[in-house]
Amino acid sequence: MLDLQRLRALHAVSVHGTVGAAAAALGYTPSAVSQQITKLEKETRTVLLERAGRGVRLTDEAQQLCSAAQELLAIVERTETDLERRRGQPAGRLTVAAFPSAARGLMPYVLADLAARHPALDTRLSEVDPHLSVGMVAKGAVDMAVAHDWDIAPLRVPPGVERARIGEDVCTLLVPAGHPFAGRGGVRREELGGQRWVCQPPGRICHDWLLRTLRGAGHEPEIAHQADENPTLVALVAAGLGIALIPRLGRGPLPPQVVEVALDPVPVRRLYALWREGAARRPAIAETVRTLREQWPGAAARSAPAP
Repeated sequence: MLDLQRLRALHAVSVHGTVGAAAAALGYTPSAVSQQITKLEKETRTVLLERAGRGVRLTDEAQQLCSAAQELLAIVERTETDLERRRGQPAGRLTVAAFPSAARGLMPYVLADLAARHPALDTRLSEVDPHLSVGMVAKGAVDMAVAHDWDIAPLRVPPGVERARIGEDVCTLLVPAGHPFAGRGGVRREELGGQRWVCQPPGRICHDWLLRTLRGAGHEPEIAHQADENPTLVALVAAGLGIALIPRLGRGPLPPQVVEVALDPVPVRRLYALWREGAARRPAIAETVRTLREQWPGAAARSAPAP
């Protein structure tokens, strides 16, 4: 008989692409995941993983097993949901993937609140970008995702996934203290031509939004420096190397060398909680969504500049 935990490990490698990423998502060590798959290979007398460069590739037989595993895991999830719903209290393990600034500026307060009020609920957080986390929910790799979108780049939700809006995160222009915009109460998008920018890399929502918005205002942006993390972008602005458009959530306090200026109209990104269809019957999902919404005003206030 096939072991469900070993199938879960193989399914996680299929979803996340590497043994290390699968281990992080499951809360195991990479060696533990490798051992589970080795045992599954012996159990099925089949090679499931093959070396591909520095990573691994699933064989055709492994892909077939993953399809079966996804169906079995869905059955287990429905059963667990029914049991938890009958008990009426959030309980069991809940895996959540959140994008970095939400993982930093919102989720610690949400997780602490849930842990204090529902000790039987074991919530596990992973930091994952939105373009990956939504698909992870659809495939059953995580129970819930906290993701975001922008007005010109709406979030695409796969079939079988539901969502609820959490709130809106304000984005502002950050400029060096000596910049001509630093003394301004606000700047219109049409005035942004000729500026050097620091920005996240291509493929990230913030990068795509900046390009589309500036081109829509008649400017081709000059992106001088790129970095994944917002604190790095802030440091580059502080060094006088460019200006940046950065959301407030999880940004942290600004150094004295950086000035925040409002952009008119004000850009916002919308935050969502996403889960698989029908899982909202699970008290843990419903309570986490409620807590996200309840904690959002405080997170937004902490992200705002001091008066």
